[in-house]
Amino acid sequence: MSDAKKFNEDFYKLEATDNKGQAFKFDQLRGKVVIIVNVASKCGFTPQYDDLQKIYEEYSPRGLEILGFPCNQFAGQEPGNNEEIANFCTARKVTFPIMDKVKVNGNDAHPVFTYLKSQGHGFLTDAIKWNFTKFLVDRHGAVVERYAPNKNPASFVDKIKELVDEKVDSTAEPPAAASGN
Repeated sequence: MSDAKKFNEDFYKLEATDNKGQAFKFDQLRGKVVIIVNVASKCGFTPQYDDLQKIYEEYSPRGLEILGFPCNQFAGQEPGNNEEIANFCTARKVTFPIMDKVKVNGNDAHPVFTYLKSQGHGFLTDAIKWNFTKFLVDRHGAVVERYAPNKNPASFVDKIKELVDEKVDSTAEPPAAASGN
């Protein structure tokens, strides 16, 4: 295996549907640092929306994208439909993309989360344990870290900064996937 980095094509083949029903192809994320998080509006971790938004405002001009995936699999903490979720996000001044509501575990888990869990392993099990599990993906499409729901995004800003400051080299190999929660 060479020392050169290559884009992780599997990541860029993924797609989702945004909360307006439009296709969101991950190929448009090529060369960006990405945080993917399962979100909920009625969760004890919901204030993380504010921290994610602050990070998005600061680092999106430098190549960061955040994708929020509403999920109602944990204690029914995201009961709303797409319009209600969009209204909630608008009221919180969330401007990063919010996707269609998904399942993150089980046979009906969205392919994005099936893929992320295979790349960013959890503690004891790969299943998502709660809302606000966060996956940090580098500019080459490699999952470099998985953060537990209770890990505030502000606590890993240094890692985000390191990744957004990294130059994209389309001939390089992505680093091995990291483990976390």
